[in-house]
Amino acid sequence: MAEKKDTKKQVPLRLSPKLYAAIAAWAEDDFRSVNGQIEYLLTECVRQRKKTGKYVPEDDILDAHLELDFE
Repeated sequence: MAEKKDTKKQVPLRLSPKLYAAIAAWAEDDFRSVNGQIEYLLTECVRQRKKTGKYVPEDDILDAHLELDFE
């Protein structure tokens, strides 16, 4: 059976509890679901990558105060 082009793929994803909590809080601030927030963040990263050819813009500094254990 052929898939429609607009069908979304399901991807299992494992996150640390701290990372999940941070994304969930951010999603709530942006009035999105956690899934919607993750999709938004990934979409923005891909757009930025296509635009600049870099993963993170040179002038952006990652939040040094963010102390999350991602493992």
